[in-house]
Amino acid sequence: MKNFISNTIAADTIPLKLVVYLALLAAVVILLAHAWNIASPVLQDAEIKAQAETASLSLLSIQEGYARDSADRYSPEGSMCTLTFSLPPSVRYISFGVDPDQECNGNLTDSEWIPENNIIIYQYKNGVKKRVLLEGKTIHFIKGIPNSEGVWVPARTQEGSEMLSVVEENTAVVIEYPVSGEFLFEMVTLDGMRYTMARF
Repeated sequence: MKNFISNTIAADTIPLKLVVYLALLAAVVILLAHAWNIASPVLQDAEIKAQAETASLSLLSIQEGYARDSADRYSPEGSMCTLTFSLPPSVRYISFGVDPDQECNGNLTDSEWIPENNIIIYQYKNGVKKRVLLEGKTIHFIKGIPNSEGVWVPARTQEGSEMLSVVEENTAVVIEYPVSGEFLFEMVTLDGMRYTMARF
């Protein structure tokens, strides 16, 4: 009977086979990493778009509902929806009813905001913007602020104790980075017009 321990015929090929197998494994890992780097932004963009489209459906669902009279302190609450976002750090902002960065320079205060009713816009930090259309009747967005009694009312300019008309900056809603958390919207009326008011 031959002694298997002393049989060294195939011993010379073991290191070479090991090197070849490790090289093949490394090549597969590198290809998988490269494929993930290509697929990851596409998957991330799809997730952001899905969240924006879900938000659009939620906003559309309350448009025909009851709108609270913001001038009547005893009026019951209007139809509401809560939008939940967990957008990645690559998103600079998401806006409702306005394009706050016409120049795509990342500065939301250096130019006039351009109203775009029935549109949700989200912008990446590299300047790329994407739009989601809210179909149907015109939707007017407005910022909300809590009054002295803690009741949310549409934001207006104030001069002394007199409330003046709604200013353009208040007729849109922008959530800047980080776009994460829950954001409540309520249907209200102001001067006979229906608004989708942000309560955050």
